[in-house]
Amino acid sequence: MKNIILTIVIALTAITATAQYKVDMGEKSPLRKLQIAELAITNLYVDSVDEQKLVEDAIKGMLEKLDPHSSYLNAKEVKSTNESLNGNFEGIGVQFNVMEDTMVVLQTITNGPSEKVGILAGDRIVAVDDTTIAGVKMSRDEIMRRLRGPKGTRVTLKVVRPDITDTLAFRITRDKIPMKSIDAAYMLRPELGYVRISSFGATTYDEFMECMNRLRSEGMKDLVLDLQENGGGYLAAGVDVANEFLNDGDLIVYTDGRNNSQRQYRATHDGSFTTGKVYLLVDSYTASAAEIVTGAIQDHDRGLVVGRRTFGKGLVQRPIPLPDGSMIRLTISHYYTPSGRCIQKPYTKGDNKDYSMDLSKRLKSGELTSADSVHFADSLKCYTLKKHRTVYGGGGIMPDHFVPLDTTRYTKFHRELVAKNIILNANLRYIDGHRKELKKAYPDFASFKKNYTVPQSVIDKVIAAGKDKGVTPKNDEELEMSIRQIRIQLKALVARDLWEMSEYFSVMNEENDVVKKVLELHEN
Repeated sequence: MKNIILTIVIALTAITATAQYKVDMGEKSPLRKLQIAELAITNLYVDSVDEQKLVEDAIKGMLEKLDPHSSYLNAKEVKSTNESLNGNFEGIGVQFNVMEDTMVVLQTITNGPSEKVGILAGDRIVAVDDTTIAGVKMSRDEIMRRLRGPKGTRVTLKVVRPDITDTLAFRITRDKIPMKSIDAAYMLRPELGYVRISSFGATTYDEFMECMNRLRSEGMKDLVLDLQENGGGYLAAGVDVANEFLNDGDLIVYTDGRNNSQRQYRATHDGSFTTGKVYLLVDSYTASAAEIVTGAIQDHDRGLVVGRRTFGKGLVQRPIPLPDGSMIRLTISHYYTPSGRCIQKPYTKGDNKDYSMDLSKRLKSGELTSADSVHFADSLKCYTLKKHRTVYGGGGIMPDHFVPLDTTRYTKFHRELVAKNIILNANLRYIDGHRKELKKAYPDFASFKKNYTVPQSVIDKVIAAGKDKGVTPKNDEELEMSIRQIRIQLKALVARDLWEMSEYFSVMNEENDVVKKVLELHEN
């Protein structure tokens, strides 16, 4: 018990030392009150209690009374978050899916440990060291736990390969595996490049510059920067990316808080892309660092924002690590776009449920289908810095060109097929049995995109598998509408499995209404 209290005190002391705050440790202080309560419960309560959980629940209880973005992460959650933001994890380097209780390799990471020893797409990994993982209904998380491990450690995989009778054994030395934060980068049209950033992590800027340099070498003059569904990440990464579109000294974002004096983030150099046209794609899930990039480019009149109103997260969190590997992410300030907008949407302290229902409310209010349903108070009005266009704070970033959500495109039948992984599993079986012939028939993506059509037999198998699981269309009209989307989705999935995610988005974006709007704007 003394150790736990000492841990809390040490953590608080470290925080206060960093923030230069004073903590009252006297007998009547709130901290002492908390200590006494924890001691009493642990030592006097009628039943035994889990001290660790007791402390965690107390921390969570305090944070829940604050804003919706202050949070507590246990050690496991911290590790997972750090992996995604730091851009790597340690493991064997394969992308896989589970088909009929068997792990099937979709792709190996280029120059990763598995590729180096000869693991191939289509291989079935049936055992890890001495543990069988095939046919035992092992969860995906448990499989990943067994495959991952510290760099330098070794693992033996038993592999079944199609067309080979004997089970193969591979001894693999785990290594750091890169996790890319850029999903796709390709030429959408001649002279018009496309880059999709999924999050802002430690490696995002380097990935972005690599993509930009490659696309410029392919003739890119204008850019589509897709930030749809980008939930943010590191503020610094967002600032670095925004810098590439602005001139030296331009304000990108500034932060201000009760105990944190104003801090400005400015462009530190002339960006590498300050003249070509820029189109930013956003939606209701575009948040945090992604909104910083969007706000900076919009406020400086550097590009056009296309899509739907962004999430509206204008709060900055400071990570406060705790001795057991857990962490508090505490909101310490607001951030403001160059025009002075704080785009944080309204919230009531302690009412996270209402806050989390905001996107549902947007749909019900008609906002996602009509720009006229979005209303901003005049008090939130600001102006862009060069053209002095009216923009608003207080609830996300409103696009310059609104694109309504097509609520009729994806039918209930299609959504249920997706939810039950029926389309994904059908693709997995198809690509598993036809990979070689597809590679031979389509040696490059250009010929695939132009000429490939998903066989009707695959569509029929999707419909049949849906029926087996009780998923059926209500009528022929819904079936026909669904088949069109199923066909596009399957073609994109096949492209992904034969090449990369860029090829997946290259197929899907041809039917994306927001991308279509950009093409319309770019042509006029």
